[in-house]
Amino acid sequence: MKKVIILPLVLIMIIMFSCSKEKLDKINTDPTKSNASNYDPNGLLSTAQLKFANKGYYQLLYQSTMTQLLASTYYYYNNGDKYINVASFTDYQGRIFEEGYAEASTIREMQRLATEKNADKYSNLINIGDIMFVLILQRITDTYGDVPYNEAAKARQGIKYPLYDKQEDIYNSMLLDLEKAIDNLNPDKPGPTADLFYNGDINKWKKFGYALMVRVAMRLSKVRPDIARLWVEKASTHAFSDASDNAILMTDATSSGSQNSSSVALRVFSDYIEVKWSKTLIDYLRDTGDPRLAVIAEIPQDGLAKNINQTLSGNTEASVQIGLPNGYDLLGGNTDISKHPLYPGGTGSGADFAPLGKYSRPRTDVYLKLGGPIFIITYAETQFLLAEAKLKGWNVPGTAAEHYSNGLRGALQSMEQQDLQAKIAPEIINAYVNEHPLTQSDLETALNQINTQYWVATGTNFNFIESWLNWKRSNYPKLIPVNYTGNVTNGTIPRRMIYLSSEALNNPENYKAAVARLNGGDALTSRVWWDK
Repeated sequence: MKKVIILPLVLIMIIMFSCSKEKLDKINTDPTKSNASNYDPNGLLSTAQLKFANKGYYQLLYQSTMTQLLASTYYYYNNGDKYINVASFTDYQGRIFEEGYAEASTIREMQRLATEKNADKYSNLINIGDIMFVLILQRITDTYGDVPYNEAAKARQGIKYPLYDKQEDIYNSMLLDLEKAIDNLNPDKPGPTADLFYNGDINKWKKFGYALMVRVAMRLSKVRPDIARLWVEKASTHAFSDASDNAILMTDATSSGSQNSSSVALRVFSDYIEVKWSKTLIDYLRDTGDPRLAVIAEIPQDGLAKNINQTLSGNTEASVQIGLPNGYDLLGGNTDISKHPLYPGGTGSGADFAPLGKYSRPRTDVYLKLGGPIFIITYAETQFLLAEAKLKGWNVPGTAAEHYSNGLRGALQSMEQQDLQAKIAPEIINAYVNEHPLTQSDLETALNQINTQYWVATGTNFNFIESWLNWKRSNYPKLIPVNYTGNVTNGTIPRRMIYLSSEALNNPENYKAAVARLNGGDALTSRVWWDK
């Protein structure tokens, strides 16, 4: 991957910026340092892309386990696995807000520098910046609800305390901004030179913009189906063509600042032995004969010493995989995993005993590579959304069954992009897709099938934030919440994250107005505007 350039200008910007903090300090104009005349704005694109993609614990502690893709007995995973506020880790609820606006500020600074240097030469970079801004802001608003949009990242203009736009208005703006940016992309002009998604390919960026448009529009499928239909129909013929269009960022194992942060996190001792694939996911893959089961999971070798040895591969045979139930611990009480009626027992004995030794973990050689890929948006996701749109009677080319089969095929093919060891043979993919068509006996059955596959696709690609967001939108799959003692959601899966804690101090009036518009206030159980 291209090296991510972080020069003094960027460091100042990222450290000083949040959407409600003081105006950025004046950028150093020492001629020996970076400034508008000698700094290449392309470097800021890669900085923002890496920061946006590389969330690590900020998606592992909550979204991965809330959606029952992963499960864990380790205490700081209780936040998502059991809906419990555990110590300082509750601060992670605000990190998408905090980091998201830093990423948005990086994009706006990139566009400012590009405009000052040569707006025509950098026009594609500037328009890609608008697409990135929508990508970033959608994640923020979908996580929290009303947030700054029109006044976001405008500290240079003196806006210290940005208004929180209503989510409905944010969505209208995002769709219009996307359309304008896509229309202004020009393959005949220079592309970005530090692009970690598509290496500067403008035609790929056009497809990406339309795929993002489908995602954005489909979030409105329940609350404003009229608007959703308009934009999905507009984007449907221009989005991704196949899995080769997938937006994937490759991290860099040789640079500590650019390593895959989810892989880094899961290599921590406690995480490595206590984070597993969930029973919900493993059971679903087994019940449907899904070939992904044999490439995503492994049972560690017997005994604690071998369990913790990250150089030892586990057993990948599909028939032996067992998912860990969510909502259990290793504390010896009624919720100790050993009390589960289907507990398979541990492995080893005495000091070498591994109580979770028979449960399936994410396959080390596939998911824990420090230079592993990060999936942003995929062909499979887009095809599943188009299948749903077609089911609703929208004017999308093809049939719902065709889009569903395309999505399933693309999801299986993406395993090879995750790692060559996870490649599923084409003949196996063809057989599975042909044997598992979309069931259209009734609308609810079809919607469940489509969105459950969306959940599997994003989960097995480790895109847990998107898994959670689409689960909220669709309410599929039908997950059974855990009701662990001391949970803060009355035994319900969280529907949003709590705003960054400093907002109540730094931007109190706008924060209070946004909270007042939430039915239930600034709580995990409140729902954002489109979540019906």
